[in-house]
Amino acid sequence: MKKSLSKSEYVYIASMLFGMFFGAGNLIFPVYMGQMAGRNMWPALIGFIITGVGLPLLGVAALGISRSSGLFELSSHIGRPYGYFFTCALYLTIGPFFAIPRCATTSFTVGIEQIIPQGSDKLSLYLLLFSLAFFVAALLFSLYPGKIMVWVGKILNPAFLLFLGILVVVTLVNPGAAIAEVEPAGDYATVPFFEGFIEGYNTLDALASLAFGIVVVNVIRGLGVEDGDAVASNTVRAGIFSCLLMAVIYFFVTLIGVHSRGVMASAENGGVALAQIAKHYLGAPGLIVLAATVTLACLKTSVGLITSCAETFAGMFKGLSYRAWAIIFSVVAFGFANFGLSNIISYSLPVLMFLYPLAIVLIVLSLCGKFFGHDRRVYRWVIGFTFFAALYDLCASLQGNVISALHLNGVLDFVRANLPLAHLGLGWVCPAALGLVIGLAVHFIGKKKAKAA
Repeated sequence: MKKSLSKSEYVYIASMLFGMFFGAGNLIFPVYMGQMAGRNMWPALIGFIITGVGLPLLGVAALGISRSSGLFELSSHIGRPYGYFFTCALYLTIGPFFAIPRCATTSFTVGIEQIIPQGSDKLSLYLLLFSLAFFVAALLFSLYPGKIMVWVGKILNPAFLLFLGILVVVTLVNPGAAIAEVEPAGDYATVPFFEGFIEGYNTLDALASLAFGIVVVNVIRGLGVEDGDAVASNTVRAGIFSCLLMAVIYFFVTLIGVHSRGVMASAENGGVALAQIAKHYLGAPGLIVLAATVTLACLKTSVGLITSCAETFAGMFKGLSYRAWAIIFSVVAFGFANFGLSNIISYSLPVLMFLYPLAIVLIVLSLCGKFFGHDRRVYRWVIGFTFFAALYDLCASLQGNVISALHLNGVLDFVRANLPLAHLGLGWVCPAALGLVIGLAVHFIGKKKAKAA
């Protein structure tokens, strides 16, 4: 049995992983983080890379080592009802609720919004018309797939990286401010590592790895590597190159954000920041090229997400066809897109604060599952404790007026004061560890009793 891939196969898998995880939307969060973190960019960047690069790689590896056929089977270790719940919640998050509408609004923010006069009262109308055209095109490509999107993808990645490289060089040659001169803002001033860690949630890549990672795993298996451990190890090895490339890109984009603070104030969001920086350093032509590239890249991503989500739901729920689900998801995404980029980022945060802890512990349990025979009881104890702790993180990240309306202030203050790491958005860590201890104890005690009998 084949144990490892050839060099050319490693390159092929590495390029696949990079294409799967890196898109135009991945640039808006590190550039904004750079503007906010200032001289504290290093700890913030390390935290961001852990969740934005490391976890997605481990997610794909978890699918390989567990021999699961996909997310539903992986999450069904807890039980089929939980499998349905988590699979639906994750796909809706990386699909029509957040990721797909974010593609449209990112394109609009980087492009059309920058050429509209500031303060225009027709901004909502422009967004409506742009998002309508965007999702009509995305739906048509989803319903009638052809080679054009494949060719677009082959052209876009090199073109985008070339443009980004030019922007990086120009920025570094003419830095607006030295790193040490830029004051950090908000929580980046006190807990930059943890703030960067949470910021990495916004990439959605760890969630995407659980949804789409099976594609990479199946490719590796198709190349002759069948053993679960060998699949996982080859995935990690192939992923090192793509992850290093992503980490390097995140570093330079974060650096661009820091340097930009010398010539402009912090932007409302990363999309605006990226556009303003491109316009400042490269002028109107640079902005146009950026806008066109980002729009095409986001369109390609949207087509892939609509297709994947529609296929998944059509397979799980037999009542509706792929075509029907694709139309539904496109319409829903169109509706959410018209809230605007900043609002989408804002209302997605509570959901991510809830889903990410569940995804992280599922990845860890799947990677380590052979040590306890993938005992369902261990999964249930860990997920159970994590679930309720993650509910706190969800509630704590809601808007202040929503918290007050739900009369949650007292409860949240009590939990924040008594649950370790809760004030950092990591209140789930200790409950998950406690669940693991209890689950392993139940497993090994049960195993010992079975042997004695």
